[in-house]
Amino acid sequence: MARKRHSLQRGETLAGFLFVSPMLIGVSVLVLLPIIATIILGFADWNFVQGWDGMKWVGIENFKKLLNDPLFIKSVRNTLLFLLTVPIYMIISMLLAILIDKHVYFKSYFKVAYFMPYISMVVAVGVVWQVLFQPSYGPINEILKSIGIANPPKWIADPNFALISIMMISIWISIGFNLIIYIAGLQSIPKDLYEAAEIDGASGWTKFTRITFPLLSPTSFFLMVTGIISTFKVFDLIAVMTQGGPIGSTTMMVWYLYDTAFVNLKIGYASSIASVLFGFVMLITLFQWLAQKKWVNY
Repeated sequence: MARKRHSLQRGETLAGFLFVSPMLIGVSVLVLLPIIATIILGFADWNFVQGWDGMKWVGIENFKKLLNDPLFIKSVRNTLLFLLTVPIYMIISMLLAILIDKHVYFKSYFKVAYFMPYISMVVAVGVVWQVLFQPSYGPINEILKSIGIANPPKWIADPNFALISIMMISIWISIGFNLIIYIAGLQSIPKDLYEAAEIDGASGWTKFTRITFPLLSPTSFFLMVTGIISTFKVFDLIAVMTQGGPIGSTTMMVWYLYDTAFVNLKIGYASSIASVLFGFVMLITLFQWLAQKKWVNY
């Protein structure tokens, strides 16, 4: 009997592995192996045009060079500043979701309207905002001039405003996705809780702080984790609008990685940048998972 039960368990285990094997093979080939190869190449000086014979192992020299690379330091600083967009668009999305879910008619229209920028092509979005931010005759500066601002910012053409401009566009794009997720989270909150709070005479602020916000915390945690990871991967907006300029003011880690690898053909140095980027994402994600035990209510 025991032998039969053991044989049945082994058959179920084998069947389970067979079912998940396509995913395991895909993750191993497309994710794990490239990560391992990138980390290994970070210890080499290699230009892939020269072939494998041109590879030279340099140890941790690439990582030492990063510490003295001003453009890399600027890309890290810009990326960390860009992280500020995550809490901003999360707060805006939460407030809009509450308003649309409870106080607005034609909910479907507003959902589609806010979601359209998220599903639009980044190239199209970039071109539209380039026209809006045009320093000489763009609509935004024309409006600012009409209300008395004689010298409005040059936006993406100004090193002092270029990063802020890209952050504004990213917030505008991201609101739609976060809004839809928050509305789904709001609709999963039992209505009985609000009815009980109203019977007890709770104010709107009390209902938000004691019911809505705590029960939306798993949704907020999900959006925060995915938002921070996507912020570290910002590339398309930079490629379309500024190419890292002016004067490196919008250079992000991923853009600097791309420029180093595929323009300057320094694959080993670019791999060290990718390894540092991977380390940043892992550490921040781990910190969020540890911290979520204190503020996420499941």
